[in-house]
Amino acid sequence: MKRYIINSLAIAAMFFAAACKPEIESTAATTAGQANFSKYISIGNSLTAGFADGGLYLEGQKVAYPNLIAAKMATVGGGSFTSPFFTDAQANGSGYLSLTALINGTPTLTPVTTNLALRDATGKLTKFSGEVQNLGVPGMRVDLAFAAPFGAANPYLERLLTDAQVGTVSYFQFIQGRNHTFFSLWLGNNDALGYATNGGVTTDATNVLTDKSTFALLYSNLINLLTANGQKGVVATIPDVTSIPYFNTVTVAALLNAAKAINPAAGAVYIQTGAGTVRAATAEDLIRLPFQSSGLFGVPNAAGLPYGLHPLNPIANNWVLDKDEVARVKDYVLSYNSTIKSLAESKSLAIADTYSYLNQVKTGIVIQGVSINSSFITGGAFSLDGVHLTPRGNAVIANVFIDAINNKYGSNIPVVDVSQYRGVKFPN
Repeated sequence: MKRYIINSLAIAAMFFAAACKPEIESTAATTAGQANFSKYISIGNSLTAGFADGGLYLEGQKVAYPNLIAAKMATVGGGSFTSPFFTDAQANGSGYLSLTALINGTPTLTPVTTNLALRDATGKLTKFSGEVQNLGVPGMRVDLAFAAPFGAANPYLERLLTDAQVGTVSYFQFIQGRNHTFFSLWLGNNDALGYATNGGVTTDATNVLTDKSTFALLYSNLINLLTANGQKGVVATIPDVTSIPYFNTVTVAALLNAAKAINPAAGAVYIQTGAGTVRAATAEDLIRLPFQSSGLFGVPNAAGLPYGLHPLNPIANNWVLDKDEVARVKDYVLSYNSTIKSLAESKSLAIADTYSYLNQVKTGIVIQGVSINSSFITGGAFSLDGVHLTPRGNAVIANVFIDAINNKYGSNIPVVDVSQYRGVKFPN
């Protein structure tokens, strides 16, 4: 990680203050650098909210990266930071997945269904009212941030809105008027991820690829809103969505080896591509994590042809992000990131390059003596849904943000101790 930088103006101010005031005051006057952390707000999606293991629940909310950042900001003048936590009695929130067994590398994931925060049989979550500074909403996209009806369709935004606001107030409107002094913005992941996790199949507004020009326009509106009164902040780039465990756990090679163990004559895994053709899969084709537990592979159809092992019974396109779809997603992510960096630089904002950092995590790195990588379950970074972060992953990302803030604004926010946070919770 990068080291902290104190610019020459801050150094001069420090020596001047030291000559006139007690040393403790000079330290307090300089550690925030050019930023004001007295009221920090965080804008984003499920990653910002603390979503993990396929759900939003209290433990995940508490270790969401903005909460970890805010706790460290408090040492350099940051104020209180409020989050829309579930109560202890409803700590399991929307419900989530728990690892209840791991036998020969095969996990058993069991839904947690007790102590949920549901207020009716339709799945609506218990409302939260009052001050909110962690404004992360699972499922939020840049394009849908401007669509008021999405507040009625998204249970995580619906729980934060009053009944009168539901369906009439957009996320863009919801985040206004917060009187913030500093912000973080990590939004745009879902504008590519929704398409990818649906296997490149578009069925509704949550799984289309946001048009590049539309993304640039709307992201600019977000930046202009958040900096309207000269506020400073940090924005984050979008990770390579194809680098997460969701797309790198169930491999073509592993499927073929499993098939050959039963039938040595198995020669290839066959997929249906987004173009509608059928061909043998290669390592460039990414199979979605849920296929692991679908129970479909190798099951014969009425004609006796095993699923995925015969060209007349291929793995359906919705289970696979084929190599052409992978290339398309990567192209859009690079375009979105170019927009994010350009707009951030135009406003002199800090940039947390999570795209580059999580690509390093994919191959494996050691942070504060802790090894971490993007392997499913054992890697420590990603939770049981293969997309969202563990507490340890949140600690790592919090430090990426903190380093970016310190380097841009001459701040001296302490980093988070990664070793104090767990990876995936294993069964007892």
